[in-house]
Amino acid sequence: MKKYLCLIVLFVPALAFAQLHMGGIKLGVFDPSATNAGFIIGYEGGWAVDPNFSLGWSIDWFHKDYVDQNLVSQFNNFYGINSSLNELRATTNLYAIPLMATATVNWPIAPRSYAYFTGGFGLEMLLIYYHDYDNPDNNDFHGAFDFAWQLGAGVAYELGPRSDVLIELAYHNSQPSWQYEGTDLTGHTRTFEQSINMSGLMLRTGFRFYF
Repeated sequence: MKKYLCLIVLFVPALAFAQLHMGGIKLGVFDPSATNAGFIIGYEGGWAVDPNFSLGWSIDWFHKDYVDQNLVSQFNNFYGINSSLNELRATTNLYAIPLMATATVNWPIAPRSYAYFTGGFGLEMLLIYYHDYDNPDNNDFHGAFDFAWQLGAGVAYELGPRSDVLIELAYHNSQPSWQYEGTDLTGHTRTFEQSINMSGLMLRTGFRFYF
């Protein structure tokens, strides 16, 4: 009998914990400083510590083609103004993938509705295709990493006992960078640092579910 009681004591909390797992899908618009606004999609997972506090993780995906105007200015200053060529050299195709640990605090504001604050920190990875300086028709690939953090607030409505719909406004901060070299017309080698400021606001909606 004692063995069965021990199994029940261990098994019941495990079932209760399993029921507190959650996941969510978010999609919307992200407007980082370095680029124009674009579509972002993400997934979150985690578990509820209690009805008002949860811990978890999130991963997002953002893609954008843009011309780095700061880099255009550097090229113009070093090598003279050649707008069309320097804009081609500074054209960048990037994929941003932040992965973060998160914490969220909820509180009820109306029947079946609650507001929440969420924050996270982690690592942002950029996968970047940019044009080679000496041969602008050629694409070079580079990866960059940086520490990232994010703060946000939102409102959610309970669709059912295990699903919510939500809308969220958040601020994301990170600035990955890397260095590369280019040769000017006199044969001198110049070192450039391309910094991608991925800090900006995101407005998203989505669904959160519990299992």
